[in-house]
Amino acid sequence: MKPGGEWLHYAVRNPKLLIGSFLVLVLLATGLIGPVLLDNGDPNEYVGPQASPPDGTYWMGTTTFGQDVYAQFVHGLRATFLVGVVGGAIAAVIAMLVGFLAGYRGGLVDEVLTMLTNVVLVIPALAVLLIINAYMGVRSVAVQGLFIGLTSWPWAARAIRAQTFSLRTREFVDLARLSGSGTWRIVFREIAPNMSSYLFMMFILLFGGAVLIASSLDFIGLGPTEGVSLGLMLQSAQQWSALQLGMWWWFIPPGAGITAIVGALYVANVGLDEVFNPKLRES
Repeated sequence: MKPGGEWLHYAVRNPKLLIGSFLVLVLLATGLIGPVLLDNGDPNEYVGPQASPPDGTYWMGTTTFGQDVYAQFVHGLRATFLVGVVGGAIAAVIAMLVGFLAGYRGGLVDEVLTMLTNVVLVIPALAVLLIINAYMGVRSVAVQGLFIGLTSWPWAARAIRAQTFSLRTREFVDLARLSGSGTWRIVFREIAPNMSSYLFMMFILLFGGAVLIASSLDFIGLGPTEGVSLGLMLQSAQQWSALQLGMWWWFIPPGAGITAIVGALYVANVGLDEVFNPKLRES
């Protein structure tokens, strides 16, 4: 059986991977399709009765100001996935460039890049993000994802460096080097494909981390200045005493959405680890 076929064979039989992936896809589809199906394009518009519980018209009720919680939820899902993709992708790209180069070249290049990684690693990323967000007049989801990506890559770079360091002495790498291939050609044609499963799992963790960091910033009032996200929904519910007023329909959906996204990613990642690692596979 070919490696790809073998992985697929175990993937379709792994309940953790199937459940986690299914939940992520359902939430992603809701975030992509839900806003399109709404009559109102502005989730923050005052459209209904104030503080109304869920009913046939407003599926998730309304806020203290008469905003549709369902409209905010589906728009918030889209924004939350966007910041996860942007932040996770930027962090993954930086981690791969730094980790591959440091692990393959070694020597002075490795020392310089490792020092840079350690410096960024010990910087309190959340504190830096707090300062940056506090001094920015206009903040968007994309900009938030950019700053999260620029501060969350060091641990992944160190892990990739270690894996690359062990692969660079393999015979197929020596053959590529003897054939005259350059550094990046060897890295992306020989080393990276042998780490594809590891890199994919790393991106999932970076994705989930970006979602949690963004939600934390949103909750303390340093999220995007325009639009809506799940973290901003929680911040608004807390600010206007939804818990004290018994308006559970305002704070439970965004909290459950964030938990579901991060939890499903973690479960899917555990399932992928069992699929890719022969020692963890269930017969």
